Amino acid sequence: MATARRATKPNASKDELLQYYHDMLLIRRFEEKAGQLYGMGLIGGFCHLYIGQEAVVVGLEAAAKQGDQRVTSYRDHGHMLACGMDPKGVMAELTGRAGGYSRGKGGSMHMFSTEKNFYGGHGIVGAQVPIGAGLAFANWYRGNDNVAFAYFGDGAANQGQIYETFNMASLWKLPCVFVIENNQYAMGTSLKRASSTPALYTRGQAFDIPGEAVDGMDVLAVIEAGRKAVAHCRAGEGPYILEMNTYRYRGHSMSDPAKYRTREEVQKMRDERDPIDHVRDLLLAGGLATEDDLKAVDRAIKATINEAARFAQDSPAPPESELWTDIYA
Repeated sequence: MATARRATKPNASKDELLQYYHDMLLIRRFEEKAGQLYGMGLIGGFCHLYIGQEAVVVGLEAAAKQGDQRVTSYRDHGHMLACGMDPKGVMAELTGRAGGYSRGKGGSMHMFSTEKNFYGGHGIVGAQVPIGAGLAFANWYRGNDNVAFAYFGDGAANQGQIYETFNMASLWKLPCVFVIENNQYAMGTSLKRASSTPALYTRGQAFDIPGEAVDGMDVLAVIEAGRKAVAHCRAGEGPYILEMNTYRYRGHSMSDPAKYRTREEVQKMRDERDPIDHVRDLLLAGGLATEDDLKAVDRAIKATINEAARFAQDSPAPPESELWTDIYA
């Protein structure tokens, strides 16, 4: 992960860079507020924050088109916001309120939005990956050129169902981008201690699935790799693997003190590799925005997040009748 500071000549316009900055900062501020609400006891159960990994999902959403689908694990709030889900509905779901996307029954790990083609949040490690292939199969069957993005972590990369999915996806040439969000730690276990193949993108070689490692802390590198992957899929060439080398600043979940790594390691990543600071530096160095411009963006985002928090706290609890909806019997 220790690489030099990124290039200072971006292959992106001013408006594009400002959009990436906004979208990543929105996720960062949302997650910070979610952490506060959890500490206040307003969010129950598990809560896994995406702070530090924002460039991955913002970059891949920039490479996606209308109609593409996404499915991910329990570290999912950033994916929801990046695909356009309303922060108010997401925050209300975190607090278990009727105004949430799953009417208060899904919580942090199990939100869903067919309108935005977001198919979850899944709490079982790796279980979302076969679902991602299923979405890709539906695209193939219908004859459209939509692509499914199946996100999973470096810990899930060792699960057996991942390789069953790789086999079928390759055999049927399914338009699926498998995104490994390698944040270096599977809960508290370093990748170096858990994987015999540290280059996780090579895990598809036995199934003839191409892949590449990407600097997941650089949104522009993510976009470039994402466009290459979706072009491969849309051309009918089958699945593609992107290993996003990224980093989470917080613990695995809110209950994790993260004593398996040093504070110095985390601070070094914040100081040298932060994805939001990188785009901020590009905007300032290129004369594309001023400090006041970016402060205004931050103020507007904080207002949006505070409004979402108020909405969540003011939204009523779901009625008892919700116990009997969305079930089979």
